[in-house]
This record gives sequence, C-alpha cells and structure tokens, in this order.
Amino acid sequence: MDFTTFVKPSNGDSMATAEATDGNDAKKLQFWKHVEYIENHGKQEDDYEYCMTEFLRMSGIYWGVTALDIMGQLDRLERKYVLEFVKRCQCPVTGGFAPCEGHDAHLLYTLSAIQILCTYDALDEIDTDAVVRFVVGLQQPDGSFFGDKWGEVDTRFSFCAVATLTLLKRLEASIDVEKAVKFVMSCCNQTDGGFGSKPGAESHAGLIYCCVGFLSLTQRLHLLDVDKLGWWLCERQLPAGGLNGRPEKLPDVCYSWWVLSSLTIMGRLHWISSEKLQEFILSCQDLETGGFSDRTGNMPDIFHTLFGIGGLSLLGHGGLKPINPTLCMPQYIIDRLDIHPQKLERP
Repeated sequence: MDFTTFVKPSNGDSMATAEATDGNDAKKLQFWKHVEYIENHGKQEDDYEYCMTEFLRMSGIYWGVTALDIMGQLDRLERKYVLEFVKRCQCPVTGGFAPCEGHDAHLLYTLSAIQILCTYDALDEIDTDAVVRFVVGLQQPDGSFFGDKWGEVDTRFSFCAVATLTLLKRLEASIDVEKAVKFVMSCCNQTDGGFGSKPGAESHAGLIYCCVGFLSLTQRLHLLDVDKLGWWLCERQLPAGGLNGRPEKLPDVCYSWWVLSSLTIMGRLHWISSEKLQEFILSCQDLETGGFSDRTGNMPDIFHTLFGIGGLSLLGHGGLKPINPTLCMPQYIIDRLDIHPQKLERP
C-alpha cells in the first residue's frame, strides 16, 4: 500500500495548512489532512506495518484510490504506476489477482483489482476473460464460492464473485446465479433476518452487507425480510452514535459503512440517527496526521479511512461525491459503466 510510489509531485506546500485549526476541529471533516494521510500511507517501506500488510496491498490501494476519488482528489495519484502494479498482480495461470506480487490469487483481491481498473477506465488493459474463468472456476455445486484454490467458503466470496462479474458485465452468462442465490439465502437467520458466513453462523453486519449487496446485484432484494433485518441493523447504533457489528460489541467506524450501506440499499437509512452517527465518525479523525481510526482516540489506518469517508458520503456530507452503497465506488463510475444494482425505495 505504498502510495508514495503513485503520488504526483506536489509544489512543496503542505495541504494540511489549508485548514485553520480551532477548538471545533473534531466536529469538522479534516479534508486536506485526510488527502495527505492517504498520499503518505506506506511511505516507510521498511517499517513493521508496511511489511506485515503485504498480503493486503491490493485492497489497500483500492481503499486509498476510492477515498481520494470520493474527495475529488484522484488526480493526486499517478494513474500509470497504479495500473502497472495492478497488472503485475494478475496470475498468468489462474487469471485472478493476488494482493501483491509473489502471492496467490484470491477473490477478495480480484474484486479490489477490478474496482481499481474500473475507476481508471482501464479494463481493456487486462485479460478479462481470464478473470471470468477464475471466478467461474471457484463456484461449487451448492452455489457457494471458494475464495481461492485452498477451499474456504464464506458469503464474502459470494459477494466478491458477483460484484466482479457485474463490473465485467459477465454475471448472467458465467455462473449459476440461482444456485448462488440459494446458498446465500441458506445463510439467512430467521430469528433476526441477518446473515452469517455460512449456514447457521451468527449474524454479523459485515456479512449482512455482503449478502444484501449480493441480492442487490442479482436483483433479489424481495427475498429479504426488510423490516426485521432493518430493525436488527438499527439496533447496532449505540448511545454515543456509533455502530457495532453485532450485539454487545464496541462501535467501530467501519460499520458506518457495513450497516449504513445495507440500510441504504433497503431504503431504511432514515431509521437511525444520522446526526449522532456523523458526530461519532468525525470524532474518529486524527486531527494531527489525518486518517480515521476504528474508534475515538485510536491510531488511524487506510481501511477505516475509506469507510469513515464512505459513511459520511452516504450521510450526504458536503464536499464528498455520492458513493454507490452496493459496490463501494463513486456513483459516477457505476453510471459510466451503466450498471444498476437494485435498491429499495424508502417506505
């Protein structure tokens, strides 16, 4: 996730100086500090964090690229170098993408790679037929998907598969969609309307996003018990405004995306307190370095930075581009691709 490799030369001025500081900083989006934080992420290639996150690098680049694009600052990165990295990570044997050179291809990083390529309108620079073969080859007889050749099954991978094929305009012609839907619905818990990673697994907001997003992409939202699931998701909001992923857990900025996006897709965003949630998200900014942490006072990271900014976009925060709740990409890209994930109207 070394963004300094991709950053265009600046004029030497710190963008952070564009914002005055006062006692109300925690209540404002520190826009330029976040831009600078993303640009500087991974600057020290020999530090512990950089070395230990090699297995996340493709997704890390997607998180940073998307956050900058939502802020209208995508041109801060050199398109050429980003695309060169992505293309080096496509496996010539399987067709899938690895998180970094020398690693195995996986559905998680294949989706991230395709999202980056769509952002830069560069799908024609890779072998998309090979990507489709990789995804199709991971579907199992029961409709589920392995994440890679090692055989782990998880509803995250069902979402990654259909999202990748949707972005490539190859969904219906490639996999058994009906079997895929049947597997995902077998992971629905009747008691709360939520979804787990496998049949019988505990409901979790991150996996609910994956399954709701999957049903949005396959045009099957009618299979949800929207009111039951919407109520369970609304119960994730705690008194301080933040959201957790399941009962009895602490709030976390990333659930500002997982929960909000699901509620937005289902037309139930108005069921939570947007004002309190926005206050919580903004309280998780690092006022000195920029970036967002999981909760107030912790160290920022690129993962929570995207989902903090993405959550604010869903809430309509000024100065941010609209974001698509299903694919976690700026809406203008989804419009350009002429893709139409299903979304329910507010009742």
